[in-house]
Amino acid sequence: MSGQHDRPESEPDETDEEAEDTAGKSPPDATSPGNGEPDSDADAGPAELKALADENWDRYLRAAAELENVRKRATRDVEKAHKFALERFCSELLAVKDSLEMGLATADKADVQSLLAGKEATLKLLTTTMERFGVVELNPEGEPFDPQEHEAMSVQPSSDVEPGSVLTVFQKGYALNGRLLRPARVLVACEPPESAGDGEAKG
Repeated sequence: MSGQHDRPESEPDETDEEAEDTAGKSPPDATSPGNGEPDSDADAGPAELKALADENWDRYLRAAAELENVRKRATRDVEKAHKFALERFCSELLAVKDSLEMGLATADKADVQSLLAGKEATLKLLTTTMERFGVVELNPEGEPFDPQEHEAMSVQPSSDVEPGSVLTVFQKGYALNGRLLRPARVLVACEPPESAGDGEAKG
């Protein structure tokens, strides 16, 4: 009928256009930013770094604790070494002390020769003990004067020894394993002065 208003067939339906637009677009990415959901890949980096930092910190604490334990053990060892360094030496000296006490106990019944022999034996025992522990006696009589090991108490003219030699030892010196404990106190020889006659003859 001419009075009926029919929609032309060429005019597209709006619902069909919306369907086509929807079909031409891909669905939104669930992992893309802006969709309101957290990015799991972005969170994985800081988490791994934090775990690595915690592991390194734990290793540092363990290493620091072990270093402190080593330091404490070393300190205790040094203290013990200083405290008991003379233990063996003192044990050896006990024999010398025993010898002296025995000599004193029998002094009232012994003659002079026995006392002298006892003292010589005790002195020999003491010398042997000291040498066993590296203590060397310095008795430089007749040797050249050495300021590193000798202490000159005086100078005396002498024609018996070379000038600059040790003429007399007042007190023996001692060294421990090459290190000076006490210098030998000595009298050093020098050239004798020329006599008056020799001076006139030269004149």
